[in-house]
Amino acid sequence: MKFDMNALELSKLIKAKELSVSEAADACINAADKNRYNAFLALNKDSALKRAEEIQKKINAGEEISPLAGVPIAVKDNISTTGLETTCASKMLGGYIPVYNATVIDKLEQAGMIVVGKLNMDEFAMGGSSETGNKGAVLNPWDSERVAGGSSGGSAAAVAGREIPLSLGSDTGGSIRQPCAFCGVTGIKPTYGSVSRYGLIAYASSLDQIGVIGNNIDDCAAMLSVISGTDNRDSTCVIEKPFDFAEAYDKRLDGVKIGLPRNYFAQGIDGGVKRAVLAAAKELEAAGAIVEEFDMPLTEYMVSAYYIIACAEASSNLSRYDGLKYGYRSPNAKTLSEVYRFSRSEGFGAEVKRRIMLGSFVLSSGYYDAYYKKALQTRALIKQEYNRLFEGFDMLISPVAPTTAYKLAENLNDPMKMYMGDIYTVSVNLAGLPAVSLPCGFDEKGLPVGFQLIGDAFSEEKLVGAARVYQNRTEYYKMKPGVAK
Repeated sequence: MKFDMNALELSKLIKAKELSVSEAADACINAADKNRYNAFLALNKDSALKRAEEIQKKINAGEEISPLAGVPIAVKDNISTTGLETTCASKMLGGYIPVYNATVIDKLEQAGMIVVGKLNMDEFAMGGSSETGNKGAVLNPWDSERVAGGSSGGSAAAVAGREIPLSLGSDTGGSIRQPCAFCGVTGIKPTYGSVSRYGLIAYASSLDQIGVIGNNIDDCAAMLSVISGTDNRDSTCVIEKPFDFAEAYDKRLDGVKIGLPRNYFAQGIDGGVKRAVLAAAKELEAAGAIVEEFDMPLTEYMVSAYYIIACAEASSNLSRYDGLKYGYRSPNAKTLSEVYRFSRSEGFGAEVKRRIMLGSFVLSSGYYDAYYKKALQTRALIKQEYNRLFEGFDMLISPVAPTTAYKLAENLNDPMKMYMGDIYTVSVNLAGLPAVSLPCGFDEKGLPVGFQLIGDAFSEEKLVGAARVYQNRTEYYKMKPGVAK
């Protein structure tokens, strides 16, 4: 059984007693066990089925539960889950089983959802193709010879391949939105501070944000309503109450002003991506929106500033994995110096080591002012420019990535080309803004194309409303990949 229905439809069937929670969970577990796209790293079979029975009893007793009660979900492998291995797809954390849940997991379980497994990703979320993990690359359900995107590639591929109706991912510089675009699914990267990061294994703490991936915007909005809200264990989580999307518009966009950055379409973008995103803008215009072109400022500095800041924070966050307190310890080490050197050399993959070295370099005393300080100043300027733009626009529309999914290993040995693929997404994280990624067509190779709507801080309701309007006027979110080659 594959889930050709969305999560909210599934929940309605469960509540109507037309499908049991155990049947739904078992179907997802069976699909995940086949692991056709290498999207799953660990399964939670026994606990999930036991949990399904508990939720079924609550439903049978008529207890008031959430709209997503009984729905199986899967979780990116950098989000802590009690009793279930959490490795960040790295040898460094092989065998690590957390003794606590991330806040988002507690909230999902309180809402009656069932975690059936952990999802593949780029190692420590460092990568744009989900090829750097130690368990192999995630395959794109639309073409198994192509990447699923990264770093939340497993989260997007499992949803696109109908192995799970909803998943959790994390977005540091586009890691939810880009896999969604490559796999033809929908995702929400929330405002920084709207979803607790407690239990999210850190890559770059000022940029990381947990978000949701599903087959349509309504499923994603329903799950974001569950996981958003205050958390005393995360001082950066500043939202006072969860999002409520009940009032978000879904018919017309009359009077809504949407900015279209013309310089994003000037060069470096595939023709198929350009056509599909501009067609999406026309569709929003037909729904009553006012679409105006503008030039996105500071574009040439966004990727550089992002990678300097992200790698600097990564070098600090990952310093804890030293072979002593946390993580893998090399059996070949004989001295303290060798414990440090061998454990980190053997435990981390090439991309993680590359970013740690870059981060350590820009934080060193001779280069701090020249690189890291300037990157922070650039980040402040980017945030100022977004503030100025949102004085005139309700939201912005842009491509998610300059290309569709590329061949496996095509860019793996060319990190600069991989990094430049983040050109349209990283500024959103630098400014801490929300964005929604939606499928909007296909290129000449039949691969999905995605676009993103970007809003001001905590404007998720506007973005979800606009996404609903677009979704209601198109059929792209209903498209399903065929059997993998």
